[in-house]
Amino acid sequence: MRLTRFTDLALRVLMRLAVEDPKATDDLPTTREVAAGMRVPYTHTAKAVARLQHLGLVEARRGRGGGLTLTAAGRSASVGALVRELEGTGDVVECEGAEPCPLRSACRLRGALRQAQEAFFAALDPLTVGGLATSPTGPVLLDIARSRAPDEL
Repeated sequence: MRLTRFTDLALRVLMRLAVEDPKATDDLPTTREVAAGMRVPYTHTAKAVARLQHLGLVEARRGRGGGLTLTAAGRSASVGALVRELEGTGDVVECEGAEPCPLRSACRLRGALRQAQEAFFAALDPLTVGGLATSPTGPVLLDIARSRAPDEL
């Protein structure tokens, strides 16, 4: 199974925010800074942040002293649950589309693919966003966080 770019970006944003000090309220990263650090378009990052904010995983404050913070729910969120939410749990293959597959009534592949998809999600279930930001990933994320130079924006 392959994740969409949107899900990949949303997970990377969460990981990036997970290395910020949750008690620090000054110098919070902005969406633009996170996008620059991750080397992805600002508009894509803004859409991911909006979705994560809607899910209660990220808090975004505007204006002076604003920025992005990971909520407690975001820090403890299961990666499997997040991927299910962001990707959806639809079938891996489309059997009922505009031209339905002639095998759909007797196909064993559809069920096997559903099981494989669930096994994929289940393998991610024990992982948390906070856990993804530990070593060896954490130091790299911290380097990205420290490289918030205005000339890169």
